Parts: sequence; structure tokens; C-alpha cells
Amino acid sequence: MVLSDRDIVRYQEMGKIKITPAPDLTKQLGSCSIDFRLGNTFRLFEHSKYPYIDLREDIDPNELMHKMEVPDGEAFTMQPGEFVLAATLETLELSDDVMARLEGRSSLGRLGIIVHSTAGLFDPGWVGTATLELGNLGRMPVKLYPGMRICAFTFEELSSPAEVPYRRKPGNKYAGQVEPEASRFVKDLNQ
Repeated sequence: MVLSDRDIVRYQEMGKIKITPAPDLTKQLGSCSIDFRLGNTFRLFEHSKYPYIDLREDIDPNELMHKMEVPDGEAFTMQPGEFVLAATLETLELSDDVMARLEGRSSLGRLGIIVHSTAGLFDPGWVGTATLELGNLGRMPVKLYPGMRICAFTFEELSSPAEVPYRRKPGNKYAGQVEPEASRFVKDLNQ
């Protein structure tokens, strides 16, 4: 069951959903979701360094992508066809019996901006910022500003608490992240 606006607030008060910094509920709370804002850090592919990505090669993610910080008040311009990683300004922490889904915002989708390609599920026990998989499917460049509402989260209660929540799962790759993290897919192959 998807939580309503009043349940999202209640779950925050109970500590089952923790959002830091605390959201402005008058601007960020929807009927069944809460908007998160865009952070300042972006990761862009170094496409001129590598002719392709081999998922079996243990390439240092910091070699594959470079980090860019965009100051408050300035914009990151998404070019048509471009794909970058970014992160939410807010950190999300979920209790062991709540999961979340990251959703795009229709207002951005209508401009061609997608905020996640595949990774929309946040397991119970998640803690960290959300890495956004930003793409510009449109024909025109779009300026994105740190601090703008970029995505929405919906929440669902599980039938019972997870036996092994994400933060305690052996081999979890992204718990506790504080900025956009490059793919750690090679860890899947080595397990």
C-alpha cells in the first residue's frame, strides 16, 4: 500500500522515514509523494578515454567518470543525448519495514529530462543520497539548477520488517553514499 501525504508525515514523526535536511512540506509534499531536490555534484563519462565499457574489466569508476561541482545559483546544462549521474540534496533513511520508489517529475519529463533509467527501488534499510541517472531525451539543451525539485519519492510499508535490510546486506554497494556513485557492476561479477 502506497503511503498518503498524512502517512508520510506520520512515518517521519515516528522515525520510519528520515529525510535530511528536513523538507519544506508546503512545497515538497504531494498527495502521495515527497519531492527531493537536486544536489551540486555531477559525474560525467570520460568518453574520450575509453572506446567502450567492458563489464568484466575492473575499471576504477573514478577513471571512467569525472566529478563536477556546480555552485548554488549556477546551472548544469544537459545536452541532448547526454547521460550523467547526479544526487539528491536530501539524504533518505528508511526503517526495515518501509521501501521507497524514486519517480520522475512530469514537468521535467515533458522537457525530455528523465531522472532514473532503471534504479527506482530503494530497499528497506536504505540510507544515503539517491543517485539520479539523468538523461536528456529531448532535442534542446536544458539547464538544471542545484536546489530545484528534481524527483519524487513514494513509500510503501512491507508486510513485515525485512530480515536483512539493505544497510546490513553483505556486499551492498551503495549504502551510505553521499554523492553520485559510479556503477560498481564489476562487484556483481566477482561474487
